[in-house]
Amino acid sequence: MLVEPSPGLIEDMKKIKGDIMILGAGGKMGPSLAVLAAKAAGGAGVNKKIWAVSRFSDEVGRRFLEENGVTTISLDLMADGALEQLPDAANLIYMAGKKFGTNGNESETWKMNVSLPTLVTRRFSGGNIVVFSSGNIYPQVPICSGGCADWEKPVPVGEYAMSTLGRERVFEAASKDGKTKVLLYRLNYAVDLRYGVLYDLAQKVLKDEIIDLTSGNFNCVWQGYANEAAIRGLLHAESPAAVLNVTGPETVSVRYVAGEFGKLFGKEPKLTGAEEDKAYLNNAARCFELFGYPAVTLRQMIKWQAEWLLSGGRVLNIPTHFEEKGGSY
Repeated sequence: MLVEPSPGLIEDMKKIKGDIMILGAGGKMGPSLAVLAAKAAGGAGVNKKIWAVSRFSDEVGRRFLEENGVTTISLDLMADGALEQLPDAANLIYMAGKKFGTNGNESETWKMNVSLPTLVTRRFSGGNIVVFSSGNIYPQVPICSGGCADWEKPVPVGEYAMSTLGRERVFEAASKDGKTKVLLYRLNYAVDLRYGVLYDLAQKVLKDEIIDLTSGNFNCVWQGYANEAAIRGLLHAESPAAVLNVTGPETVSVRYVAGEFGKLFGKEPKLTGAEEDKAYLNNAARCFELFGYPAVTLRQMIKWQAEWLLSGGRVLNIPTHFEEKGGSY
């Protein structure tokens, strides 16, 4: 479901000139994004190499990539001279970063999120770069606002969000050279049945755990759509850098989602507290204008998520902490 390219992606793959390299491809989204790119290149009938670069501690994930036409490179990007070992690539999707575990290890987060991008922009100067970022760098806004548009000024809270904005600023500065084109890709939250906001809420309903309604609203989007937007975004990188919010069209209610899972699981959700009138919300209207609306709806994601858990599907046990408002990760 995550790696089948749409007709739009296949057509855009014909327009993307040169090979594609994905840095930090071993994380939650990287493997499915890389395979999706390889399948789209095959569907487009173009001879395009897809490189996936990561330390690849998970050999199963690496085999999945290789078996699906992706060339993997095992590399610690932070090691001295590592970037010089990489082949040239006209197109870069930058996914490397650190979020969880920031508390108590703030310097390492800044090193990964800001120092490494400085080296990457020097090594891949003159290319097209899609830079993964986060919608959490925006301020909280009223739930009736429609969310922050991609032209609104970031107001990051906490070390993770500040270092994420720092990553953006490094790539933004590089894009002003007139040669390097950059798209700052601000995502929240991608849904994969193994993890995500819907997974977090479904698990709590299934295990009869209490759900706090204080952070009562969020955005989410099917990860397959988010992956497509990242790949197709290579055609929309600009100099100076452009910004693109990527998420779903709804302002989603925690109370509503918990209730839907309750119906599917035959349980009564245990809710506490009351919804605050502000939340971290993004407006992805420009993304929909470029790529259309997601084909997978919220209700479909909820149904799939319930079926996945009831059938014992594999999970990653990585909570999103979407309810966090103080920037502590």
